[in-house]
Amino acid sequence: MASAHGESAESSEPAGADSESTANGTQPVVEEAGEAADSIQGAGDVAVLVVDDDPSIGRLVEATLTEHEFLVQVVSDPREVEAALRSRLFQVVILDYVIPGLSSADLLRLVQDTQPDASIVVVTAFPSVESALECLRARTFDYITKPFQVDVLKKAVLLSLDTRGLLRLSEQVLRERIGVAVRERRKALGLTLTDLARRTKISVGYLSQIELGKNSASIETLYRICLGLCLSVSEVFRAVEGPQAEMTR
Repeated sequence: MASAHGESAESSEPAGADSESTANGTQPVVEEAGEAADSIQGAGDVAVLVVDDDPSIGRLVEATLTEHEFLVQVVSDPREVEAALRSRLFQVVILDYVIPGLSSADLLRLVQDTQPDASIVVVTAFPSVESALECLRARTFDYITKPFQVDVLKKAVLLSLDTRGLLRLSEQVLRERIGVAVRERRKALGLTLTDLARRTKISVGYLSQIELGKNSASIETLYRICLGLCLSVSEVFRAVEGPQAEMTR
């Protein structure tokens, strides 16, 4: 993450910022997004249930998904599966299709009955046309064969949540992206921070902190900045939200 100190009112560029001007343009430009793990976190109480009789897989999935501040519960004992499914509502259920002692079809129905709103991601070490069709008929979100790359599973989980509007940018990344959008638009117009400060009546130091993602701008402040840059607030937020869809594809 970028890091710099605030600067005095006489400065025209924030410390660490690129001093070269870009060509004139009319749209705000947003830098390339980082990895999803750096930029996305759970919205509210996103709970994920992992049902797999292999405890090592459960631990791996749990470690991966807790990076996003999801609440992850792992069940490896077949005798505890039904109780876990009835214990609370989950947004995602990651289900091993073949668990010793349990009927795959019955288990899938149990998940659907107890978690009607959850996205179901099936993983299996025994893929077959029959099981794939069964999962398709059950409208599971994804069907992943073992062994799998943990990033493939993570991507499926994030996409299932994103399609339901259950993901949000972390506050820090949101500040940084707004700052990038403001800075690139300012440069595209050939303006220095001092120029923008004159237009908006906002201090150079405060503008610098906003551009560096170190300070959050209030709606009123952001509105004044947008006026100074001949932008609407909605255009800034569209630019900010754009990379999120890319990260979950």
